[in-house]
Amino acid sequence: MEVLADPEVTAGAAVNGHARIRSTGRVLVLNASYEPINVCTVRRATVLVLKSRAEMLERGEGALHSERMTIDRPCVIRLVRYVRIPRDVHRRKITRKAVLARDAYTCQYCGHEATSLTVDHVIPRSRGGESVWENIVASCATCNRRKGSHLPREIKMHPRNKPRAPGPTVFIRIASPTIPHSWQPYLAPA
Repeated sequence: MEVLADPEVTAGAAVNGHARIRSTGRVLVLNASYEPINVCTVRRATVLVLKSRAEMLERGEGALHSERMTIDRPCVIRLVRYVRIPRDVHRRKITRKAVLARDAYTCQYCGHEATSLTVDHVIPRSRGGESVWENIVASCATCNRRKGSHLPREIKMHPRNKPRAPGPTVFIRIASPTIPHSWQPYLAPA
């Protein structure tokens, strides 16, 4: 297989005589069923396309060049064979980033978008609440302090949306800080 070089590679980027593909670009990977399952580097996506393990659905700007060939820069690829993904794969880790992304970076009590959000247990752990997706929401610091260790009914602060486990697109949105316009048709709303 040939080594492809990005035209944007800076001078001196060759290592051991081989050009490197700039790995800052992200590519959306879809299962054979068009379900989004991952985000990978341009290099990995190019290898999958060249090995006929994936097909390119959307092309990015520019092209990748080698001595003997030029290939379009992949932006969205689809695996040729279906890969079975366990149903609970997206329920495993509860992280602050995932909770904030699931709740669209909006306080679930007052509805304001804030830059410094925290996570809050709807039923506080001190009152028997568990650390599960269905009990954790994004909250601004003001609402989090106001609610404290009270139950929602005691202080009349109920989350605007019922907390639930996020869909797989939330993890795609976390893996890529900015979502290219070409990905939008393949991603369901978070």
